[in-house]
Amino acid sequence: MTDPIQIESRTIEALDGYPLSALSMSPVRPRASVLISSGTGFPKEFYKRIAEAGAKRGFACLLYDYRGIAGSKPASLRGFKAATTMWGRRDMPAAIDAAAALAPGKPLFTLGHSVGGHLIGFCPNSDRATAHAFVNVGSGYWGHHKAHYQPQALFFWLVYGPACLATLGYIPAGGLWGGTALPKGVFTQWRRWCFQEGYYGAELDRLHPNWFSRVREPIRSWGVSDDPIATRRATEVILALYSAAPTQIEWMTPGVIWVMPRSATRACSRARVRRSGPAPSTGLKGICQVPRRAGLEAVPAGFHHGGR
Repeated sequence: MTDPIQIESRTIEALDGYPLSALSMSPVRPRASVLISSGTGFPKEFYKRIAEAGAKRGFACLLYDYRGIAGSKPASLRGFKAATTMWGRRDMPAAIDAAAALAPGKPLFTLGHSVGGHLIGFCPNSDRATAHAFVNVGSGYWGHHKAHYQPQALFFWLVYGPACLATLGYIPAGGLWGGTALPKGVFTQWRRWCFQEGYYGAELDRLHPNWFSRVREPIRSWGVSDDPIATRRATEVILALYSAAPTQIEWMTPGVIWVMPRSATRACSRARVRRSGPAPSTGLKGICQVPRRAGLEAVPAGFHHGGR
């Protein structure tokens, strides 16, 4: 019999005290915990169905909004200080601790969508996790996008975004941007990286502190073949930055969606991963294929130039 799911809205304090909106979904007796980290511009609520699926299978799941995003944004984004690196250094560490507290003494996994995978290397306590699962995690370098998408990306970076900053001081939701409103600092840092072939890897020696070389937990990365942004090359660029971690890429085809593992028992019983071994085939590997009729939210394959 499945344990009832306990759903709780909560506030997490980032390392610098900034309040982050969060939501936990937990069974009464969790076998492990999972931190689900959003793509840029995606509110935590987008991932509620995958968290619910995980909770039904024994995983205590935590969703959260980065500072400046959705439930964690101030009354006005004009002049608000935020950057992608802040999300990794200040927000994600607190979320990892909060997720671990949902299932004390049990394995912790992270599931990162897009920037949610980028941030692991900027997070000082990512080693609390047993393993990391990435979904559509690729570099944002415009030259690695599929050719048909490049003109739209360049227009967003060179025309639309700067015009929004000049008039509003931030990137509003809607229009060419398909995600929630973005702080100026997030856009400008992201834009700079997207014009470097190595993405943020091109300036890691200046982006201190970071912990990419210390990430040794296995990483399994899933890509979608029709994603115009997180292409195979873009995915490889990001995984190469985690040089000390065993990594593996798996490619999905359109027409399926990806949810938490069906067998939480198997996942957790095999969760003791050798840090020096190959990427695990259990734990969060079991992001598994199910028909669309299951009604679970799909991880987006594209995003109207928004939400990466």
